Amino acid sequence: MTQAQLDILVCPLCKGSLQWDAQTQELICQSDKLAFPIKDGIPFMLVTEARPLTGEQE
Repeated sequence: MTQAQLDILVCPLCKGSLQWDAQTQELICQSDKLAFPIKDGIPFMLVTEARPLTGEQE
């Protein structure tokens, strides 16, 4: 995930910025406490595809 891609992508709920987690291959929204998966290089920005963050992952 490049910085240019991160600059374009936003959370579909709050429209806030996302953080890239290379270890889990996810885009993280700290505001909504959601992690959006990236599969085969494609970000899945659907709320139904996101997983809630637990306390240790925030």
